[in-house]
Amino acid sequence: MTVPQLLGDVVISWETAQRQALELEHSVLKEMKRLLVHGTLHLLGFEHETTDEAAGAMREEEEKYLKGSER
Repeated sequence: MTVPQLLGDVVISWETAQRQALELEHSVLKEMKRLLVHGTLHLLGFEHETTDEAAGAMREEEEKYLKGSER
């Protein structure tokens, strides 16, 4: 059995999630999902602060994973 490699931790600030949810006019649950996906993509090596191309690639990945979670 292969043991998965630890990539790191995703820490989400509840206060930040609440504030951003209000700013974006959606639920805190939706914002928590978005932040979890965003943090996980960072652990997998995605960046959005280096180039516009990198930001676009990260946004596409976020949307791909969030698409099925809207309920």
